[in-house]
Amino acid sequence: MIIDLSGKTAIVTGSTGGIGLAIAAGLAQAGAQVTLVGRDPERVDQAVQKVRTQTAKQDVGGVVCDLGTPEGAKALIAAQPQADILINGLGIYGALEFFEIEDAIWDEYFQVNIMSGVRLSRHYAQGMRERGWGRIQFISSESALNIPTEMVHYGVSKSALQGVSRGLAKVLAGTGVTVNSILPGPTRTEGAVQMMADLAAERGVSSEEMEALFLKENRPSTLLQRFASPEEVANLCVYVASPQASATTGAALRVEGGIVESIA
Repeated sequence: MIIDLSGKTAIVTGSTGGIGLAIAAGLAQAGAQVTLVGRDPERVDQAVQKVRTQTAKQDVGGVVCDLGTPEGAKALIAAQPQADILINGLGIYGALEFFEIEDAIWDEYFQVNIMSGVRLSRHYAQGMRERGWGRIQFISSESALNIPTEMVHYGVSKSALQGVSRGLAKVLAGTGVTVNSILPGPTRTEGAVQMMADLAAERGVSSEEMEALFLKENRPSTLLQRFASPEEVANLCVYVASPQASATTGAALRVEGGIVESIA
């Protein structure tokens, strides 16, 4: 299968590192004109240069804005009014005991993890519908199905994201625009690597040993039995963004290593 996204424009939010950056690189490698989005100008510039170097494509651009706010969404839309592919990859996470999750934290997760994708999809989906082709993805998590006790707020936000994804897919039924959510599991992103290093230091083990301990203690049902790479997650996202995935919509697609104990 040869995936060719030449002539398509793509926006990937939360793409200065980790899964988002890998998706941006994968889409660019397939021929799409990609816009990366982040809050930090230096990190956006570095990510753009990395994708350009990796893919030898110079039509990779970046937009600096805070998509956790309505103003940030407006800034991105002003800079890039139309897109054929929208990857809602922006998300925050962090371990916190349920009884310490204050209202302000719940509100922050709602704005960043949910409303950023809602605002952008509300705009870009209309143009896709008019043109009769489009791809929208929401990067969810296996935590949407297996709510982690150490970060209930994160899991709840990802569950809501899947509701948005399914609902929008129904709104766009028969238009040529597909909407899907992607469910990664533990992935070796910069943030995860740092978290494992911090936990390893606390427990006096190596980072590699800590990854194995984390999976054994927190994700014992994993069939992959290791952290995935960002590129492994991105491979699914690039396919779902392709013309070949035209019959896949309204789905929650797992790339979580078999953690979820369900055959449905």
